[in-house]
Amino acid sequence: MNVCVIGGGASGSLCAIKLADYGHKVTLYEKNEKIGKKLYITGKGRCNLTNATTGNEFLSHVVNGSKFMMSAETRFNSTDTMELFKSFGVPLKVERGNRVFPQSDKSSDIIAALTNALKMKKVKVVLGTTVQDIVTEEGKAVGVVVNNKVENYDAVVVATGGKSYAATGSTGDGYVWAQKTGHTIVEPVPSLVGIFVKDKDIFALEGLSLKNVTVSAVIDGKTIYKSPVGEMLFIDGGISGPIVISMSAYINRIDISNAKVYIDFKPALSSEQLHQRINREIAGLGAKQISSLLETLLPKSLCGIVANRIGVLMEDKANQMSATQRDNLVNTLKHFDLSIDHLEGFERAVITSGGVSTKQVSPRNMQSKLIKNLYFIGEVLDIDALTGGFNLQLAFSTAVACASDLKENN
Repeated sequence: MNVCVIGGGASGSLCAIKLADYGHKVTLYEKNEKIGKKLYITGKGRCNLTNATTGNEFLSHVVNGSKFMMSAETRFNSTDTMELFKSFGVPLKVERGNRVFPQSDKSSDIIAALTNALKMKKVKVVLGTTVQDIVTEEGKAVGVVVNNKVENYDAVVVATGGKSYAATGSTGDGYVWAQKTGHTIVEPVPSLVGIFVKDKDIFALEGLSLKNVTVSAVIDGKTIYKSPVGEMLFIDGGISGPIVISMSAYINRIDISNAKVYIDFKPALSSEQLHQRINREIAGLGAKQISSLLETLLPKSLCGIVANRIGVLMEDKANQMSATQRDNLVNTLKHFDLSIDHLEGFERAVITSGGVSTKQVSPRNMQSKLIKNLYFIGEVLDIDALTGGFNLQLAFSTAVACASDLKENN
């Protein structure tokens, strides 16, 4: 078969390599001057290649599309990805949270491995070229339009990514083609992003990092998401960091106009235990100021904000705090509330949530249920996961599912 793959990112490159492995003639179109441009910035330039978990444990980190991904993840999981890249000559390492990186900590090693494999497999790579349209006849994909000319193919694979980091080429082209061929697009929204808040009292905290805290998203009294214990960061006008961006994946498709974030600064302690600790600290401080008490519980830059919220002055005596003020302190430390204003946009989004509806794509092989020989793989689909290498694995799993199907139908 003569197959066209549109998009030279993680999913497109691997799909093209596998298709060539299976004896197909493959052309890979990439609008950028090189393949894998977005891979350069993943994992802060280190390329978090995958996550060393499989099966249900892996799927539990998939926010949208976990059921859809069951078949593809079974056929090609993180173990397979690791073995593949080792066979490409890339030594790997596993870090905290089962995150997998190249041993060199260089994303360029991953890109070089894909580039070399494409060359070895004799994939025709056409760089700096934008596909203008997909050509269909009688419910079947038969080619693409490039430079105002129709190029005929037996199958077309769309691997154009989402809308995050548009500078890397993710400009939503695949959504346009999908809609033109009758597919439903679940509205794309930014995911794995920071959260801006309305509470100006925390704006001065920009740069403050906290460890061993939790965050919860609450809307109209209902908890939508609660994070595990982890790290967060105050940014200009809001909050970010690992547990915050994970939370964004669970609230980016709903109305957050009345949403609040609650930070628990002391998740290891129950309210009662925290009460007891505060009383012990006060007893030990004697006539010292409340500032001294708060500094045993919080980073110094947070102390004045908490004091204001519970209605005390930093220079007041700690041992003169009333029972109500002590209750308020416990409540504030366990439920420090922030009102959500909005989420960061696509320009900062790690991934896109939304895309081609998985109801119209076969989970076994990624082929469209509406147009024969048209395939959608990777981030262009309505699938997304948490940070930690899971999203790249979704890209690889869908790529191999697609290529394997074309192998079987060769």
